[in-house]
Amino acid sequence: MSPTAAHRSEHHGTAVSVDGSGPLRRSLEVEYWVVDGEGRLVEPDGLVGAAEGTEREFVEPILEVKTSPCETTAELREELYERLGAVLRRADELDRGLVPLATPMCEETVGELDSERTRIQNRIVGDDFRYVRHCAGTHIHVEQRPGREIDQLNALVAIDPALALANTSPYFDGRRLAAGARSKLYRRMAYDDVPHQGWLWRYAGDTREWSRRLERRFEEFLTAAVDAGVDRTDVESNFSPESAVWTPVQLRERFSTVEWRSPDNALPSEVLRLADDVAGFVERLDGAELRIDGETGSVSDEMVVAPEFDAVLKYVDAAIEEGLESEAVRSYLDRMGFDVDAYSPVTHEIDGRETVSPEEAREIRLEHAERLERDVRSGGRRSGRSGQSARERTD
Repeated sequence: MSPTAAHRSEHHGTAVSVDGSGPLRRSLEVEYWVVDGEGRLVEPDGLVGAAEGTEREFVEPILEVKTSPCETTAELREELYERLGAVLRRADELDRGLVPLATPMCEETVGELDSERTRIQNRIVGDDFRYVRHCAGTHIHVEQRPGREIDQLNALVAIDPALALANTSPYFDGRRLAAGARSKLYRRMAYDDVPHQGWLWRYAGDTREWSRRLERRFEEFLTAAVDAGVDRTDVESNFSPESAVWTPVQLRERFSTVEWRSPDNALPSEVLRLADDVAGFVERLDGAELRIDGETGSVSDEMVVAPEFDAVLKYVDAAIEEGLESEAVRSYLDRMGFDVDAYSPVTHEIDGRETVSPEEAREIRLEHAERLERDVRSGGRRSGRSGQSARERTD
């Protein structure tokens, strides 16, 4: 449940092709921690507005960078690097850096911006809402194909274990939590007492079923708010059924996209690699049938076979707890057409200790802020991608 979901700009609204054919457009929203020259978390003063698509998030030290819908990964890469380049030029003047790590890692108080939406969520979720404040991630939007929206949604549910490809922090509050600490914070800890929030939802049968789910979840949200002493009209004026849920895969009517919210933030080249692969996977449905069957999963030119939902959940749990160190996750993603060896999730690089001190966390942040700068300066050339889709690379 993104606390600023109802206040997103409308730039995603142009994403759908008129005839439902042609290139499958995609866009990104990436959140980065902002640090000063000593690695301390600071507010992004002076960085907001440095480029188009740069905004505040609901917590103080995060800057969100968004793109418009792009027809190819090459276009998406150009736009993302151009916007990040402008932000970094301004950041250099202010002795600031952007950190592509999913959590601050050490025990640290993260403040939030004052808003009615945030106030309501704090009342409903209670003390556990603090877990959300320590998370920075990536949202990948893919345009909806008329008539195939539910297949697209279900396809993204099936590949939710691909979150393991972008795990960037195993630490929370100075202690090791999981290979994908952010995912565990959201799914297992922040919304544990709020029904259906943060969970991956089961496959949907059609768009009507999806809409009914949203309505039911919204009613549950309203009930929880009233129970917490929040006026119902205040909730209804700040939330809609679509903006009142945080589930990793969503149909976004407002943007005409299918949104995957599971990945951590990461280096731009890694985010683009993942967006390319995800869009390519969804694009397979243009010429293939989606079938749900068994526990293994597979793809071919004619058929995408998604495992039964309970099997997907097992892969998701392993992706969160073990990441790419899980052979089951690696094998599954390989069967679903992902080039797993092309990814090197940072979480496995910085893992290995049980605790992280504030001093160590600040050093790690500065190191990864420098990596991001080098990545942007190089334009992602080291990633070795040419902008072709995952489907083109594997066929």
